[in-house]
Parts: sequence; C-alpha cells; structure tokens
Amino acid sequence: MWTLVPMRGGMLRLTWKSADKMRCLRKRSMLPLLGFLVAFLLLFNLYLDMDRYVLDAEKHQLGETLMHPANSERYIHTFRNLSNFSGIINVTYRYLAGFPLARKKYLTIGLSSVKRKRGNYLLETIKSIFDQSSYEELKEIVVVVHLADFDSLWCENLLQEMSRKFSHHIIAGRLLVIQAPEEYYPSLDGLKRNYNDPEDRVRFRSKQNVDYAFLLNFCTNLSDFYMMLEDDVRCSRNFLTALKKVIASREGSYWVMLEFSKLGYIGKLYHARDLPRLAHFLLMFYQEMPCDWLLIHFRGLLAQKDVIRFKPSLFQHMGYYSSYKGAENKLKDDDFEEDAVDIPDNPPARLYTNIAVFESYAAAKAYSAVDEYFWGKPPSTGDFFVVVFNKSAKISRIKIATGSEDRQNDILRHGAVEVGQRRTEGKQDGQCASYITLGEFRGGRVEVQDVDRKIGFDVDCVRIVVTAGQKEWLIIRTISLWTAQPSSPLIK
Repeated sequence: MWTLVPMRGGMLRLTWKSADKMRCLRKRSMLPLLGFLVAFLLLFNLYLDMDRYVLDAEKHQLGETLMHPANSERYIHTFRNLSNFSGIINVTYRYLAGFPLARKKYLTIGLSSVKRKRGNYLLETIKSIFDQSSYEELKEIVVVVHLADFDSLWCENLLQEMSRKFSHHIIAGRLLVIQAPEEYYPSLDGLKRNYNDPEDRVRFRSKQNVDYAFLLNFCTNLSDFYMMLEDDVRCSRNFLTALKKVIASREGSYWVMLEFSKLGYIGKLYHARDLPRLAHFLLMFYQEMPCDWLLIHFRGLLAQKDVIRFKPSLFQHMGYYSSYKGAENKLKDDDFEEDAVDIPDNPPARLYTNIAVFESYAAAKAYSAVDEYFWGKPPSTGDFFVVVFNKSAKISRIKIATGSEDRQNDILRHGAVEVGQRRTEGKQDGQCASYITLGEFRGGRVEVQDVDRKIGFDVDCVRIVVTAGQKEWLIIRTISLWTAQPSSPLIK
C-alpha cells in the first residue's frame, strides 16, 4: 500500500508499507509485463514492417495535433476514432449531378479536378472513358468526379457543360459529380515545408491529398474495385475488359495496388474494401509528401512491398499544363497502347519446372502480365516448364517469348511447345498423362494460332520442352494464352 507524504518544494515522497511484500509484487508483475511487451513488439514488427520515415511522420503529425489544438478544430471530427481505419469518414457531400444506384458496379473510376490556370482536360477525360468502353462494359462502370475547387462560378460553368454533354450517362447512373464542402478540410496554412518546397507548392499538394481522401471515402461502397485516374488522361480501347483479364489472372494471389500506368496517380487499381484505410492514411499524412509517394508507403504497410505494374499501359497522360500554376507537364507513358485488347487471358494455373531457378526469378513470373520473367540456369535436353490449369480450358492461341532486351542470348535455342490433357493425380510436377506437340521455337519464340481447332479437346497443361541442351542461361519472358471463350471470372 502506497502512502503519499508532502515534501519541501511541492514534491511527493513515496514510502513503503511493507518492503518484503513489495519485492514479491514486483517479481510477480514484472515477468508477465516483460513477456507481454516482447510479444507485442514482435507482432507489431511482423504486422506492420513500417518504414522509419512514416513512423517519424506519424509521431510528428500526432504531436502537432496535440501541441496545436486550434489548428485541428476544423477537422477533428475526421480523426474521431484513429483506431478504426476501416470506418467511413463522416462527410456530408454535395451531389452536383447524379445519384448512386442501389446495385454495386464492378469498377468505380475516380477523378478529382480543380480549376487550372491553363487548359482544362476533364471533359476530354470523361469522354475518353465512355467512348473507349463498349455498351456491355458501360454497365459495369461508374465514374465519380470530385470538383475540389471552391470557386463556385467555375464549378457551375463546368457542371453545365458536363450536364449538356453527358446527360444520358448521368441519368443512367454512370456519372456522378460531387463536392466535399470546404468546412471539412483541415487547415492549409502554416504547413511543414518538407523537401524545401515553396509554401504554395506545399499547400497545393496537401490539399490534393485531402481532395483524393474525400473522393476515396465517397466511393467505398459503389463497386468491387476502384481505379484512380487524373483529370487529364486518355484511355485505351476496352480497358475494362483488359482490367478484368488481369484481375482474373491474379486470382488467389495477394495484392493491394495494381498499376496500369507508370505515371503519377494514373491507373492505380484497388479493392474497394481498402478505400477507407487509404482515405484515413491520406488525411493523416496530408502535409507530409505528395499523394503518389504516400501510395508507396500505403501498399508497403499492407505488405505489398513490390510494384505490380502491367504492360501495355491502359492510360496515357494527355495534358500539357499542370494543375499547379499551369506549369508545363508533357510527361508521356511510352508503354501506353491505344488498342490494348490483345492482352492474354492466362487462366488461373500452377507452374512447375525442373530447370534450376536463379535467385528469385521464379516460374510464376513468366506467366504474369507484370514486367518480370523466369530466369534459369542452362537447361539440358528433356528439361521442361509446365503450366497446369486449375480448370480445363479451351485454348485458342499460344505465344511464348524468351530472352530479354538486355540479355538477348538467354533464349531457348531448341525447344517445343506442347499441350496435354487428363492431369495425372499425385504428380508433383503437375504434368499431364499425354501431350501433343504444336510447334517449335524459332529465334527464342513460338506462336500457335487456332489451337482449339487443331486439337479438338480442352487443355489441362501447356508444356515447354527443351529438345537440346545449351550453355546459355534461359529467360522465359512471357507465356501468353488466349481462350476461345471468355472464362467465367470475366463475365458479370
């Protein structure tokens, strides 16, 4: 039992009632406490693997909130429960055009736009989204535009143009125009000047983070997936069909963000269920760094450490003038293709090989649409690389490329491509009971058309066989397979 005894200078002196009793208490209490702390720290490290910069930024941000409560008065409701990052932020949005439909769509496309000093590309971007989509694709898309500028005259004029040009899309529930009121925004004055940015630049990028956070928050329950675009973008034809193929090919694998452009905040795809956490994250660190840098930290915190970017890019930056001060911004994505419908289907499958794998260049990387490849040590006669489908598939076309631009000698010099049926249960390599040879490699490549017409059966396995050994290492850059009919994951 503790007794508090007043001391000179306002200090308090602690006295013991029973020293022996306290020593026992300390022994009993310290061991469980230490065990708990060790377990907590281990779990914390395993779960977050958080990078030091973000930790420092978080501490500083929370410290600023505590030290300067006056600066948080306008947005304290946003952070009412910091532990519940899965909850939607309580914002009352203005509906400027359209209303959400009751039925969830497959994809929401989010755009945030502000008044530019030079040029305005928003209407062209919206037109490209709709024009490059088929009627069937349009049924699965909703476009949400956040007019994030507080110039009411600019918003009114732009809204009139959108209503005139896209009225049928608004009526059909394919286009929504919203605005988050200014009173929900945090303070944009006196922000930290990281990276030696001028004050107006810090203000611009900080507000942009909040603009995006409120947009993401609104879109949480509209669809299964969410695509972020900027307001000066051109789309490839039938981009939704290409997206569905890629998503289907990633079935069973973990991902947080898939990238369909290498520029800025263009073509970044998320599960809609992750939007609340991303919205909270952008709000929490809104003044720390630009949004595209924050995204890197976000996916890392959710345990996707590597970029997963697909080629060809489905979206192209088309603006010539930035929304920041009208500065020139002529960046282009050289991987963009206007007509990207030739993306392979690559049905879900397991991959096996008996070729010695070099480091982390695993077999699965040859089957991915990501810019990566399989790399193995010199193969011998009879070595194989096999794709075993989860379900039998009707294959119409096979295209395989080996070698790479910087390692052009690492091609398969002597090999053949085969297809098989009737998987043999219990075989660890996943090979089928029988195979038919369809073609041979020439210059490290092979392509076979009309496979389904030539063989007359559904395929369980596609196999690459080495017909003569070589001294050079082997890169299998891409294995591309097309199905005769769209597989079920692509149909909604």
